[in-house]
Amino acid sequence: MRKSEARELLRQARAAWDAEEWLRSAELYEQVLAHYPDEKSSAEWWYDAALAHKFLRSWAKAYDLGREAAARSPRGEGDPAYWNLGIAATIQRDWATARDAWAGFGIELPDGEGEIEARLGHACVRLDTGGEREVVWIERRCPTRGRVINVPITGGRRYGEIVVHDGAPNGERIFEGTTYPVFDELLLFESSDLPTLEVTVSAGEDADLRALLELFGEHGYGAEPASAVRMLCACCSEGTHEQERTVHAGAQQVSLAAPEEDARRLLERWAAETALGRSWSGLALVG
Repeated sequence: MRKSEARELLRQARAAWDAEEWLRSAELYEQVLAHYPDEKSSAEWWYDAALAHKFLRSWAKAYDLGREAAARSPRGEGDPAYWNLGIAATIQRDWATARDAWAGFGIELPDGEGEIEARLGHACVRLDTGGEREVVWIERRCPTRGRVINVPITGGRRYGEIVVHDGAPNGERIFEGTTYPVFDELLLFESSDLPTLEVTVSAGEDADLRALLELFGEHGYGAEPASAVRMLCACCSEGTHEQERTVHAGAQQVSLAAPEEDARRLLERWAAETALGRSWSGLALVG
């Protein structure tokens, strides 16, 4: 391929990129890279081709092209080629490459082999299933993976599942003076076996409801009162919002994540801890 032909293909690739024609753009970049893999600007071309396949959720291609992009990018300087490779390698479950990618980006993780199980604090993820969107809290296990610690109200989603999220925040939540990023979900990485139940509880005091939430949490299960759910439009969801863990006395629906037999046992224990003010009814499986 003559360089004049390569320049024309690159022009077309950039035009396709601007038009968000991701597959065409990637294919044009790859045609050029087959002949000019190590030009001065080739790292950028590898990166754009890999990123296009990330947008397409074509993870095998994003992984292959991402390895080429990272191999031509400076290490330890926060180069995004390493971040995108870290995402793709995680989804491909190539943990050695994922660890090296995070190190190449400049992130220190605990030494080890196999699946990354770091403790990186909390963040929020915007779940997206069939057009439904819901922001939930996660415990971060690596720079792109986290365990859901809310009981989602979105159908088909569950407490305890592991999700992979994007690297660029798309909103913020402020809780007790600390700001947490909101990331967009890329895919469901590992499902959860815990079913979702609903129950109507009556709590005489706010403390009674808090006691129920703590009881389920102590056993590794989830409990989410309706009073803690806040509805936002899509535009507002991508902004910055103060978040409160509000619980209110009275009767309300509570979503639970637990095996039904265990949920029933814990509800009975909770209700029996005081003579008055605590009751429950209508326990039902919803997902």
